[in-house]
Amino acid sequence: MAASEKPIRIAVIGGGCAALTAAFELTRPEHNRRYQVTVYQMGWRLGGKGASGRGVAGRIEEHGLHLWLGFYENAFRLMRECYAERNQHFPNARFATWREAFSPAPDVGVADRTQNGWEFWMAHFPPGNGEPGDATTGDPLTVDAYLRQAVTLVVELVRSAGAMETKPSNDAKAEAAPASSAMGPEALLSSISALLRYGQLATTAAIIEASQLLRQAADLLLPQVFSGIGSPIAQLLESLSVASRRRLETLVEEDREVRRVWQVIDIILAILRGSIRGGLALDPRGFDAINDYDWREWLRMNGASEQSLASGFMRGIYDLVFAFEDGDVNRPRLAAGVALRGAMRMFFTYRGSLFWRMNAGMGDVVFAPLYQVLKHRGVRFEFFHRLRNVGLSSAESNEPPYVETLDFDLQAHIAGGREYEPLVDVHNLPSWPSKPHYSQLVNGSAMARTGRAFESAWDTRRAGVKKLKVGHDFDFVVLGVSIGALPDVAGELIDRAPRWQQMVHHGKTVPTQAFQLWMRESTAELGWNFPPPNLSGFVEPFDTWAEMSHLIPEESWPKELRKHPVRSIAYFCSVLPDTAKDGSAVTEQFHRRQKDIVRANAIQFLNSGAGALWPKAVQEGKFRWAILASADKPVAKPGSKRARSNRPGPEQFESQYWSANVNPTDRYVQSLPGSLVHRLSPLDMTFDNLTIAGDWTATGLDSGCIESAVISGLLAAHAISGKPGICEIVGYNHP
Repeated sequence: MAASEKPIRIAVIGGGCAALTAAFELTRPEHNRRYQVTVYQMGWRLGGKGASGRGVAGRIEEHGLHLWLGFYENAFRLMRECYAERNQHFPNARFATWREAFSPAPDVGVADRTQNGWEFWMAHFPPGNGEPGDATTGDPLTVDAYLRQAVTLVVELVRSAGAMETKPSNDAKAEAAPASSAMGPEALLSSISALLRYGQLATTAAIIEASQLLRQAADLLLPQVFSGIGSPIAQLLESLSVASRRRLETLVEEDREVRRVWQVIDIILAILRGSIRGGLALDPRGFDAINDYDWREWLRMNGASEQSLASGFMRGIYDLVFAFEDGDVNRPRLAAGVALRGAMRMFFTYRGSLFWRMNAGMGDVVFAPLYQVLKHRGVRFEFFHRLRNVGLSSAESNEPPYVETLDFDLQAHIAGGREYEPLVDVHNLPSWPSKPHYSQLVNGSAMARTGRAFESAWDTRRAGVKKLKVGHDFDFVVLGVSIGALPDVAGELIDRAPRWQQMVHHGKTVPTQAFQLWMRESTAELGWNFPPPNLSGFVEPFDTWAEMSHLIPEESWPKELRKHPVRSIAYFCSVLPDTAKDGSAVTEQFHRRQKDIVRANAIQFLNSGAGALWPKAVQEGKFRWAILASADKPVAKPGSKRARSNRPGPEQFESQYWSANVNPTDRYVQSLPGSLVHRLSPLDMTFDNLTIAGDWTATGLDSGCIESAVISGLLAAHAISGKPGICEIVGYNHP
C-alpha cells in the first residue's frame, strides 16, 4: 500500500473460526497493511462454538467434542501457517509446530446393538498419503474420482468378506476367483455379458469376479460407466447389489463381523447405483443434485437394505453431524448430497490420519495462536462488545444498500482504559480461562460476585453503548456471528432482502449437550479392551464418546491427588431435544433447566449405559461414583474401606463438567434436506460493504464443521480483497 493511501477499515464481528480466518487472510504481509482489521467479540474469549477454557485445576472445559478430520485441507493449512508464524515471534510458547499441537487418531468405532447387548466394531485406519495441508497434486475431488475409489473399495471389501466366510473345506472355491487380467473395452464388455448370462451371482467367487470386472470397467470407461442405466455395466452393478442383499439375508446373528462388512458393501453399491441412475457424474450440480433427499431415503431408493440402513455405521454418520431435526433422535434428517460428499472426502481423501486430536483444548490449540499472530500483525481486539444491530442505509436511496451503522452494547469497561489481556499461561501454553479476568474490569469484583454471563443471550446488562459509522469507524463488515443470532442482530438485513429471509427461515440449528469425566482409573482398568477410540452410534442420550486421556499432562491437578491421580478423561456429546424451536427467547431460567436436564441425562446414562463401555465401572448395577476425580473435594480411593463405608453417589457428578448448548450462538448448524439451496455465499454482495462468514454459509462442503467455517472465512476474504484465489481454496466449487 502506498504511504499516501488510507487503509481500508474492516470490522470483523465475532471471533469464531470463519471470522478469524478472514482476519488472518486480510492481514497477510503480501497485502502490505492495506486492510486495518478490528475484531469485535462478545465476552472475554475467542472461539465461538469452538471456545474452550481452563477451569479448576487447569481442567480443559469444552463446549463439546471437537475432532479434526484428515481431509480438512484448508483448516490444517491455516494452522500450519499460523504456528510457523507464531514460532517466529513467540519462540518460547510450547507447541512450536502444528505437529506438536495435533496427534493422529486413527482408531474409530461404531456401536451395534445385538441380541446379547452392545458390541463395538473397531477399525484402525492406515495413514493416508502425506499430511493435511500439504500442497495438493492432481484433482481427486471429482465425482468420477470418488466413484472409482468406491469401486476399488468394493473389490477389497468383497475379498475381505469372502476370506472371512471361507472355511477350510471351501478353500478351493475361494481360490477359484483369481484377479482378472487386464483387457480391452470390447473384451471387458464381453466378459461382463458372459457372467450375467449365468443369472444370479450365487458364489463368493462369482461376486469377487463381478466386482473385479466392475473395477476394470471403472478404470477403462469412466465416465461412461456411471452414465448409462441400461448398459451391461449397470446390469452388473444391479446383480452385485442383489447378491449383496441376498448374502446379508442369509447371515446368521453369530456372523456379526462378516455381516458388518456386507452392510458397508451394500451401502457402497447403493451409492454407485444411485450415481448411475441420477447421472451424478455428468450433472453440473454434482452431489448437490440429491440434497432434497434424506441420506437414508436416497440409499433406500437405490437398493440399500433396511438392515444396512439401521447399522451402527449409518447411525454413526448421523451422530457425527447431529443430524436429528429439532434434536429428536427419532427424526434423523441429513441432506443426501452433503452426506455423500462428506463420506467420500472423509474416507477417500484423508491425509495422515482419518481423525486428528488436539493435544490441549481447542481454545489453546487453535484460537490462542490465532489471537497471538493476529495481534502481532496489528489486529485490534475489542472484547466485551455485544452486537445489537446492523443498520442499513435508507431504502429510498438510489445507491445499492450498504451497512451504515453497527450498534454494540459494551458489556464491561477495561480498568484504566487499557487493552484487555485475555490469556493465561498453563505449563507455558497460552490458554483461555473459563472466566474473565475480573481484575482487569471496572467494577470487576462486583461483577464476579453477581456472576455475569457475558456469553449468554439472557444477560443483557451493559456498562455503555457504542455506535460505529461507515466512513468514520469502518468501511467494510465481515459478519461472523452464527445464523442462530441473525434474527436478533440483523433484522434490517432480513427485512430488506428476500434471500436473507429464506436463508434464515430454512437454516436450521439444534442444541447439543455434552459432559466430561475425569476418572481415577484408566479405561483399560474399567474394562475397555480396545485402543482409545472415537466412537459413535451408541445409546442415547449420549451417542458419541471420545477417549481423551492424552490431555491429562496438560492439566494441573492438586498434589493431594498424586497418590490416586487422574488416569482417564472421557468426553461425551449428542443432540439435545429442542424445546425452544418455536423461537422463544433463551432466558436464564430456561438455560438452568436445560443444564439440569443434561445433568440428569448424564447420571442416567452413566448408571444404565456406561457399563457397556466400561464393565468394571459398574457395581451392583450402578455407576461407581467414587472413580470420579474432584479437584476441590477429593474422595476416598476407589475400593478402600473409607470408600466402602461412605460410598459417594450421583452427587459426585457435581465435580465434573457438563454443558447445555442452547444459546443462539452455541447451537449446531444442520444440513437438512431441501435447506442447502437457500444458503448464501460470502461472495454474495446483496449489501455493498458486507460479507458473511460461518459454517452456515454456502461453502461447497455445507456441513457444520471446522473446514466449512475456514472455507467460509477464505471466501469472505476473497470477497473483500480478491485473495486467496478461488482455485486455492481446496474443495470449493467441487462436487
